[in-house]
Amino acid sequence: MALKIAIVGRPNVGKSTLFNRLAGKKLAIVDDRPGVTRDRREAEGRLGDLDLELIDTAGFEDVDDESLQSRMRTQTERAVDDADVCLFIYDAREGVTALDGIFADLLRRRDKPVILGANKSEGRASASGIGEGFSLGLGEPIPISGEHGEGMSDLYEALLPYTEHLVEGEDEEEDGAEKPVRIAIVGRPNAGKSTLVNRLIGEDRLLVGPEAGITRDAIPVDWTFDGRSVRLVDTAGLRRKAKVQETLEKLSTSDTIRAITFAEVVILVMDAANAFETQDLQIADLVEREGRALIFCIAKWDLVENPQERLAELKETAERYLPQLRGTPLVALSAETGRNVDKLMPAVFATHANWSVKVKTRDLNDWLAMAVQRHPPPAVSGKRIKPKYMAQTKARPPTFVLFASRADQLPEQYRRYLVNSLRESFDLPGVPIRITIKSNAGNNPFAPGGDKADPKGTPKKQFKRR
Repeated sequence: MALKIAIVGRPNVGKSTLFNRLAGKKLAIVDDRPGVTRDRREAEGRLGDLDLELIDTAGFEDVDDESLQSRMRTQTERAVDDADVCLFIYDAREGVTALDGIFADLLRRRDKPVILGANKSEGRASASGIGEGFSLGLGEPIPISGEHGEGMSDLYEALLPYTEHLVEGEDEEEDGAEKPVRIAIVGRPNAGKSTLVNRLIGEDRLLVGPEAGITRDAIPVDWTFDGRSVRLVDTAGLRRKAKVQETLEKLSTSDTIRAITFAEVVILVMDAANAFETQDLQIADLVEREGRALIFCIAKWDLVENPQERLAELKETAERYLPQLRGTPLVALSAETGRNVDKLMPAVFATHANWSVKVKTRDLNDWLAMAVQRHPPPAVSGKRIKPKYMAQTKARPPTFVLFASRADQLPEQYRRYLVNSLRESFDLPGVPIRITIKSNAGNNPFAPGGDKADPKGTPKKQFKRR
């Protein structure tokens, strides 16, 4: 059963562009002129593994008469009533307008679940407009771009809670079952991805062979490991962009990148004979930029002559070329013989737990005091930057905001120091960590002497997760 979504908002904010993006084809007419869409348009769509029923609506106008605009508004209101969830879109470049506020009030009165999307959020010009979305009182705005496909993974996560009742209605046996861990198996052609999936699930589910490029589509395989539901997605091999010429391979590449975007954990499979070549490093960097958890899997380990020396060499190479992924688990195995395959899934679940971690704010600020004491921020123009306090804004991946004086002048190397220290102190190997630096923090409840702080603001030596 599909989730029914009404895409609503004032004219010319990009509703039809997003509708086409989710539908996977150009169904709705898109133009720079406002008011092109008049009637409701419905279509089936898909976001990751979610089936959607999409409703594209006319731009909302604040009129209540017999005019065409009023009848268009009536159609929009009917779409809202008919939908499971409303996706309220506003223009992040232009910011929140008075009409956005009127429509937001209407949605609140109808008591319908609403997800707020800040469209056209690509580029720096949209930064202030994204923040203005909080004033609508509809929750945290999700930065997206219907035209470029950015922010689709965050939109997917926001929609997931509204699909639970659909699963219950479709299959009562799945009532209350935990959501499967989504794992994408990626790598260069002929690295052994499909052979690994077959070994993990214990059957010849996927076509394998010595030829490179047998797999063309991203193929999901539902599986249970140690009582936990897992969705493995085997993908087509990724080659260097310059070598991808045929249309079919371009489609396969897009499908693989899409699988990475909607995965929770990505297993990067590499041939032991030539692991961590340029294309492997680029794939790993893409996974980090997408904010997914990562596992390095060295395949065909049964063919390695000096395994201990080779393993040490591979770990050193990973640390040197991918410092942003320091500590990423590395599992060397042979899918052909089954050697060390039993070590892969425990590493996946441990990394998934780290990726989903939530750190107590008190422990976080104890750590910040210790980190700043150990290595104070540099002085800029004779004045030292002063970190004030820190909080975690979300998990998956762990994302933090640091409030500091003169935040815009904090050097990038100090941000990297904080990320590495966070990773080490809270034991988060191989997990992408995001830190946003902001000014004007206001009152700091975790400052020494505050209500929630120790009398002397003494940092703790050990930190606990929530």
